[in-house]
Amino acid sequence: MSVGHGYGKTILFGEHFVVYGLPAVASALGVKTTAVVEDSPKFEFNDNRPETPGYKAKKRDEIQRQVDALKEYFRLDEKKPVKITLSGDLVCASGVGASAALAASIARALSAHLNLNLSDEEINDAAYIAEEAGSGTPSGIDNTCAVYGGFIVFKKNLAGGKNDITPIKVSKPIEIVMASSGITQTTKEVVADVKRLKEENPEQYKKIFNDYQRIVEAGIKAIKSGDLKALGNLMDENQKLLAEMTLSCPEIEKIITAAKNAGAYGAKLTGTGRGGSVIALTPGKSLQDKVSNAIEKAGFKTFKTKIGV
Repeated sequence: MSVGHGYGKTILFGEHFVVYGLPAVASALGVKTTAVVEDSPKFEFNDNRPETPGYKAKKRDEIQRQVDALKEYFRLDEKKPVKITLSGDLVCASGVGASAALAASIARALSAHLNLNLSDEEINDAAYIAEEAGSGTPSGIDNTCAVYGGFIVFKKNLAGGKNDITPIKVSKPIEIVMASSGITQTTKEVVADVKRLKEENPEQYKKIFNDYQRIVEAGIKAIKSGDLKALGNLMDENQKLLAEMTLSCPEIEKIITAAKNAGAYGAKLTGTGRGGSVIALTPGKSLQDKVSNAIEKAGFKTFKTKIGV
């Protein structure tokens, strides 16, 4: 029996922008998916991960494509049947990198089970291939967080070479609240729709992208210097751009309002958008508890964790 894990992730800056080669800032979460691989008379896949209701049903085909890609990558066939069982404390929802955590955990467990001793870079390559099979055009940021952990600045190489990944060191992890809108979206469809809107409204999106470049550069400086008030304000600015790109929704806005009214330094959607998850910056356990309670009272499920893990 072999075990592998993949961290959940949140994006502080860069949803959708990262697809077009702009830098993004992301962090692993303090929760993860765990894969256990065992020898078996036939291939089995058991998905016991906790989930937002309906997540795994909506993502069934995407999950199957990921598993099939990993079977092919690791050359699993009838001569090498295994049983893969997923569990962990990462609750599957849009916006927390659940699919990348699945891919990374299985790749790591298979590497150990087959005595391949793959490096983190090679695990990341395998996870990306699975992500690509599942969602079509991933940026690569989710699987990178799932494999490496910590804070990273990520810039996609649009020419097809290695992506630019730069770790950011922080003095200690930062408390956040993650909230689920209860809505699951298909990443491939939303990315394609944003591409259509960008092509139809070039001047509007040129300004949005220029504004984002300023925000992300300032955000990286704020993280490095530990200026969490500035970081929260920049997250709020980023959210306004995402809303202008049609990526917000009433549920997301309701969560953000509840978080901000309770004292969150900043709050924004994270991930695909049009549903999914919201991240609220809540340094300190007392503020984290207060914001979590306020969002729960507004009718949404939350979990408390840290970034920079």
